[in-house]
Amino acid sequence: MFLILLIPLALNTVQAGPREQAKRIHDRLTGVPPSDSVLDQMTTDITNGNPEAAATTAMENPAFYNVTLKNFAAPWTNRDQSVFVPLNDYTATVIGMVRDDVPFNTLLSADLVYTSNAPDLPPYSMANNNHYEQAEANNVDLKATLVPTQQSAVTSLPPNATAGIMTSRAAAEAFFVAGTNRAMYRFTMLNHLCKDLEEIKDGTRSADRIRQDISRSPGGDSRLFLNNCVSCHTGMEPLAQAYAYYNFNEATGSIEYTAGQVQPKYLQNETNFINGYVTPDDRWDNYWRTGPNALLGWDTSLPGGGNGAKTMGQELANSEAFASCQVKKVFKAVCFRDPVDAADRAKVAEITNSFKNDYFMKPVFAKAAAYCMGE
Repeated sequence: MFLILLIPLALNTVQAGPREQAKRIHDRLTGVPPSDSVLDQMTTDITNGNPEAAATTAMENPAFYNVTLKNFAAPWTNRDQSVFVPLNDYTATVIGMVRDDVPFNTLLSADLVYTSNAPDLPPYSMANNNHYEQAEANNVDLKATLVPTQQSAVTSLPPNATAGIMTSRAAAEAFFVAGTNRAMYRFTMLNHLCKDLEEIKDGTRSADRIRQDISRSPGGDSRLFLNNCVSCHTGMEPLAQAYAYYNFNEATGSIEYTAGQVQPKYLQNETNFINGYVTPDDRWDNYWRTGPNALLGWDTSLPGGGNGAKTMGQELANSEAFASCQVKKVFKAVCFRDPVDAADRAKVAEITNSFKNDYFMKPVFAKAAAYCMGE
């Protein structure tokens, strides 16, 4: 007979020391190992109780821009939300705004695009992405070579028609192409307010701005419209009207802006419901300022209505939902997980409040990295 003694094993959780924490921060922010001198500096900062300074040091590495930020923004530029897409003007502009501490609440409204001044690159073109693809192929240092310029200076868009990354060539190719331009609104909400349309359905708003192309009896059953379709379209339609003058021309490979002339896509399939709304201009109104979607935290200092994509972008990017969304995305990128408990949610709220002071993104990355450095 054998006597088997089961000896419980003590599970000892060993807290990582300052040097290990410094390396973890650097790895998460850049994806590459630090030099000995950088690691020494970061370790000193952590030892002195300033892990955010250590994270700021890590972000000086070019890989933070070429790899981490490129992968951070790339999924926002395409409908598949894939990271496996070439560098483009949308992604480069995000990277440049982060590097230069451009207030991120101008992301959806600024007359701004970033290009690279590295040698031997084709110039920026409205008709193709060659400038950025060649920069990536040449492994150009984006931190060192990105330069800001006005969108209106290198495109056919007038200054009042520029709307940050929404009017970048990459966004236009993905979301203004064909269709009805509702895709631009849906993906802007999804990528920058972290809300898909299903999450913000509200059937209590007026349906007076729903276009003619939406059947009021899909499949012959009006209940589908009244109980389902209307909940998204009542709020989306008067906001997406801001894009009424925009299109992506597949033949020329360029964004188009027809000032004062509504794009035909807004007037198509008029016989689906002849009494539906006929879009006359690019006037937008935010019906979601009241009702359950008031919880998105709209800025009451703004009018809640206006003309064109620029002012509508200001409406979206000055909401509480926009600020919180940026912080949550950074948290996931740096901590490799979503916020999961009360402590995480409290930290996200704290960082969000700080972010709204100046809308600089680098401190958001630094605070998130400092919070997760012990994991």
